[in-house]
Amino acid sequence: MSDQTDNPNMNLSEPLRRALGERYLTYALSTIMHRALPDARDGLKPVHRRILFAMRELRLSSSGGFRKSAKISGDVMGNYHPHGDAAIYDAMARLAQDFNVRYPLVDGQGNFGNIDGDNPAASRYTEARMTAVAEALLEGLNENAVDFRENYDGTLTEPVVLPAQFPNLLANGSSGIAVGMATNIPPHNIAELCDACLHLIKTPDARDDTLLNYVPGPDFPTGGIIVEPPEAIAQAYRTGKGGFRLRCRYEVEDLGRGQWQIVVTEIPYQVQKSKLIEKLAEVIQTKKVPILADVRDESADDIRLILEPRSKNVDPDVLMGMLYRNSDLEVRFSLNMNVLIEGVTPKVCSMKEVLRAFLDFRREVLIRRSQHRMEKIDHRLEVLEGLIVAFLNLDRVIDIIRYDDDPKAALMREDWGKDHPRAMTEADYVSPPAGDGELSEVQVEAILNMRLRSLRRLEEMELLREQSELMEERAGLEDLLESEDLQWQAISDQMRETRKKFGKDYEGGARRTTFAEAGQIEDVPLEAMIDREPITVVCSQMGWIRAMTGHIDLSRELKFKDGDGPRFIFHAETTDRLVVVGSNGRFYTLSASNLPGGRGMGEPLRLMVDLPNEVQIHSLLTHKPGRNLLVASSAGDGFIVPEDEVIAQTRTGKQVLNVRGDVTLAVCKPAEGDCVAVVGENRKVLVFGLEELPEMARGKGVRLQKYKDGGLSDATTFTLADGLSWLDPAGRTRTETDLAEWRGKRAGAGRMAPRGFPRDNKFT
Repeated sequence: MSDQTDNPNMNLSEPLRRALGERYLTYALSTIMHRALPDARDGLKPVHRRILFAMRELRLSSSGGFRKSAKISGDVMGNYHPHGDAAIYDAMARLAQDFNVRYPLVDGQGNFGNIDGDNPAASRYTEARMTAVAEALLEGLNENAVDFRENYDGTLTEPVVLPAQFPNLLANGSSGIAVGMATNIPPHNIAELCDACLHLIKTPDARDDTLLNYVPGPDFPTGGIIVEPPEAIAQAYRTGKGGFRLRCRYEVEDLGRGQWQIVVTEIPYQVQKSKLIEKLAEVIQTKKVPILADVRDESADDIRLILEPRSKNVDPDVLMGMLYRNSDLEVRFSLNMNVLIEGVTPKVCSMKEVLRAFLDFRREVLIRRSQHRMEKIDHRLEVLEGLIVAFLNLDRVIDIIRYDDDPKAALMREDWGKDHPRAMTEADYVSPPAGDGELSEVQVEAILNMRLRSLRRLEEMELLREQSELMEERAGLEDLLESEDLQWQAISDQMRETRKKFGKDYEGGARRTTFAEAGQIEDVPLEAMIDREPITVVCSQMGWIRAMTGHIDLSRELKFKDGDGPRFIFHAETTDRLVVVGSNGRFYTLSASNLPGGRGMGEPLRLMVDLPNEVQIHSLLTHKPGRNLLVASSAGDGFIVPEDEVIAQTRTGKQVLNVRGDVTLAVCKPAEGDCVAVVGENRKVLVFGLEELPEMARGKGVRLQKYKDGGLSDATTFTLADGLSWLDPAGRTRTETDLAEWRGKRAGAGRMAPRGFPRDNKFT
């Protein structure tokens, strides 16, 4: 780019990289300092600070009347915060929500939203005023406690920060996302924070861990139970980063006759009740927690969620442990104490650093208020001196006012020293008039503005008393400003007063969140979660599966869809897991309790697991832990697999037998006995020892039988001493015990099947 444009009136050009960098940096700093991060001194962001200041200007005290929220947000927008009334009203409404803010700063009248997540009513329908807690943040603004700056258009002034009698940053917490940084601070208990501040005043070099004796952890407005280990909490407060596991509070309600239900009375912070109920309903529908039967919301002003178990035999702790994992009845609240130090520097602080910044600010406020009070006292003392002189020389003052053309100038010229006829005696004398017996302009103005009714002798005595009291107060302020110990003592007294005002006797001041050990949530077997009941599993030729109640007669005629018929039918129990074996060598797992009921035709099994349309269902088994399976492909390769290894945790299943091309899974049977019998499509039979097959979790396997043409028809395992059995063409069971002719080594060709062997080349 050129260094200068053709137009001399235009600014010099600059590289795009630098221009973008400078402008984005300006935007980032503005977002960090004026929008997203709270100030460590008063714990507020600019919008909240401006809302409270505007309410103060409208005189909306906690004991006064309410004003329309539209008026408040309008004043804030017009005078201090030109960013849209919707954003301002949303921020103000949140300050009024006792489920979001530990110590609400706005007292709302009307619909300000609820814990279900419903939005507040429009600003024209609601009214608001400040709370006593907000007034504690504002106290001292009239006493030059903080700096003021011009508002956005320079017509008014606004405070840079609020005086804040308590550490609001930790009391109410804060959250925000800036550019390249974020903050997330949980709320705490004011009384505990005051105790920590008092300890820090007494012991400035106190360790971070010592403060945990006073502030053990967050205190959320919605209560709940923190189950984070103490050492993790200490680490979080020490570094300013960490998290807290927060659980709901519940009780087990006895319904009589052994029946019970769980009543949730407190839900975790910032969890919307309606979303929580939706999630619990989804957990029931998807049967992630089979022992949960129903959820109901019986809440009114308080929280009351009813969780019904599927069986009274279920352990309530087991049920809640499952729900902690699968719903927002347990959440993790992250801590990122990123705040603005002195309103300028963003920094991730420990709890000690935040409290130290607050206490240093309180000392600055105390000094400024004391200096402001001294200036007021000095001005009043000057006025009192003039008034006392006037009382002691009343006749002369009246004479000057009555007869002089310019009484103000005459009073200022007059010498009111000790030589005057009614000058003060040594006993009455407090301090001399300004100059050498002359009155200042301020004193003369006060004398001229004095009412006639004030000329009583009683008033003169009152002035002397007031002067004495002010001199005493001034001396105390001088001592305070000169002594750091007295300053910290005064701050300690203020903290004790705040603790008393907003402690356990204050409405909602008692600690709501408690602490407990999380305990170990163990993997619960399926048998412990559901009632064991007998069922009959029925799967059709087209893959429609259902579970009929009870163990029915397996020869009973059942109804199927037109063109469909029975494929698998066997007895099982609701606690069983079923293994579906695909012709692609992939194994899928189903829970028998999740099968559709037997009233209809069932549901397609392919909708329950990700079984491709081109893959056939080869086998359907009841899982038996510890059992081994014989698997073999149509090419004649196979191995032994432990059944525990084929259980899949997802819908996609688990690949066990590797097959390629036209090769498919041909055999999947329980491996029992000591021998393997194999028959090929060429009707040759081979018998060899089971120990010759390897045990694998996945693979292609080893050669079972050698073929010139064709492949494997069937294979089975048996005990050699009992003989090899099969069904002859007449349907009778035939057992061959003399198998010497067919015995051989694995991968041999075998010999022709014995007389009477089934024509379909199947052992069963």
